[in-house]
Amino acid sequence: MRILGIDPALRITGYGVIECSEGRARLVEAGVVTPKTNGELALRLRELHGAVTEIIEQTRPDAVVIEELYATYKSPGTAILMGHARGVLCLASAQAGIPVHTLGHAHVKRALVGFGGARKEQVNAMVMRLLGLRAAPKPNDVSDALALALAFHHRSGRRAASAR
Repeated sequence: MRILGIDPALRITGYGVIECSEGRARLVEAGVVTPKTNGELALRLRELHGAVTEIIEQTRPDAVVIEELYATYKSPGTAILMGHARGVLCLASAQAGIPVHTLGHAHVKRALVGFGGARKEQVNAMVMRLLGLRAAPKPNDVSDALALALAFHHRSGRRAASAR
C-alpha cells in the first residue's frame, strides 16, 4: 500500500509518501509545497491544488491522510484558512479517486510514540527509525506529513490483524 501523508497549510504544506509491505514502510518521496504568500487567497489555493494534484499523479498513492483541523480560541482565523487548504487537498484526492482519511495530531503521536503529548523531537526520532533515515526530514512539515502516513499505516495494520 502506498500512503500520502499531508500536513496542510497555506504557507508550507508538507507531504510524504511511503510504501508499505509486509509490515514495513519505506520512504518514496517527501517535500513541501510553498504557494506564493503574496498572492490572493484563491490563487494560493489554486497553486496548492495544482501542486498536490501533480504529486498524486506522480506518486500514485492508494490512500491520502490529512491532519485533522484543530482550532484555538486565540486564532480562529488560522483555522478558517487551514480549512480552505484542507478543502483543496481533499478535492485533489477526490478528483483522483483516492480515499481521504484524517488523523488528529494526538492520535499520530500515540501511534508512533505511545503518548498523545509527545514532543516533536520524539515524533521525529520515530519517523527516522521507522523509515531507516539518518536524519530527521526538514522542515518539520515534512516530518509531520510522514508521521501521518506512518500512523495511518500502523492503524490500518491493526485493523487488518483484528479482522483475521
